[in-house]
Amino acid sequence: MAVRTLILLALAGLGAQLVDGSLGMAYGVTSTTLLLAVGTNPAAASATVHLAEIGTTLASGAAHWRFGNVDWRVVVRIGVPGAIGAFAGATFLSKLSTDTAKPVMSLILLGLGLYVLTRFTFAGLPEGRLGKPLRRRFLTPLGLVAGFLDATGGGGWGPVGTPAILASGRLEPRKVIGSIDTSEFVVAVAASAGFLVGLGSEGVDASWAAALLAGGLVAAPVAAWLVRHVPPRVLGSAVGGLIVLTNARTLLHSDWAGAGDAVRWTVYGVIYAAWAAALAHAVREHRRQEAREASAGAADGAGDPAGTRSAESTAV
Repeated sequence: MAVRTLILLALAGLGAQLVDGSLGMAYGVTSTTLLLAVGTNPAAASATVHLAEIGTTLASGAAHWRFGNVDWRVVVRIGVPGAIGAFAGATFLSKLSTDTAKPVMSLILLGLGLYVLTRFTFAGLPEGRLGKPLRRRFLTPLGLVAGFLDATGGGGWGPVGTPAILASGRLEPRKVIGSIDTSEFVVAVAASAGFLVGLGSEGVDASWAAALLAGGLVAAPVAAWLVRHVPPRVLGSAVGGLIVLTNARTLLHSDWAGAGDAVRWTVYGVIYAAWAAALAHAVREHRRQEAREASAGAADGAGDPAGTRSAESTAV
C-alpha cells in the first residue's frame, strides 16, 4: 500500500506540475487537495506540498527562464512580499487545531477551485494592453495576500497572482505564467520555514514530499515547453472542476455540514453536471477561437497577395 501511495503521489505531482507550469497555477491546490482526501493533517499537508515545491518551482523557474518566459522585475517585486505573506500564513495555520483547520482549508480550496473553473471556462486567458510596467503598489499587496493564502490554503499563489496580472493586460501570458512560477520558489522556501518554526518536523512525511517532487521534476521542463501549445482554457476548466468536487466532498463529510447521503449525492450530481457543461463550453470556445484566428489569417493573406508573392520569392 505504501509503494502504491508513493506512485500515486508521484503521478499526482507530475499532473499537477504539468497544469501549474502551463497555467501558472494549481500545483499546490491540486496536491494539497489530494493529501487532505487521504486524511493528512491540514498543516502537515500544506507543509509537505511546500517542501516539494522548493524543488519543483526551482526546476520550473529554470525551464521557463530557458524558454524566455520570465520577467525578473516582476519576480522580485511580487516574490519578496509573497515570501513575507507565506511565512505569516504558515505560522498562523500551524497554530490551528486539526478539527478547525481541515474544513477551513477545504473551504479556501473550494473557493479557489470555483474561481479557476469559472475563470477559465468563461474568460480563458485574457490579453490586454502590453508594454506598460507593473508597479510596486500593485504587486506588493498582491504578493502579500497571495503568499498568505498560499500557505494557509495549501495553494493560492498561482490562482491569485496569475489572473490578477493577466487582467492588468501589461504582460504577455507566457511571461505572466513563467514569472509567477519562478517567484513561487521564494514563497515555497518562506512557507517551509514558517511550518518548520510552527510544526517542526511533526506530521511532515518526507517520502510523500519526495514522491510529489519526483513527479514535478519530470513535468517541469515539459510544462514550460507546452505553455505555448496546450489549450489552457480546457485544462483550467478540468482542474477547477476536480478541485471543486474533491473539496466539496471533504466539507460534506465534515461536522460543519453533517450532510446525509441523499444531500451528498445530490450535490455531487450537480457538480458533475456543471463540470461537464463547463468542459464542453471551454472546448467549444477554444475551437471557435482557433477558427476566428484561422479566418483572420486567411483574410490577411488574401488581402496582401503581392506581399505574399514577395515573401515567397525572398524565401526561394
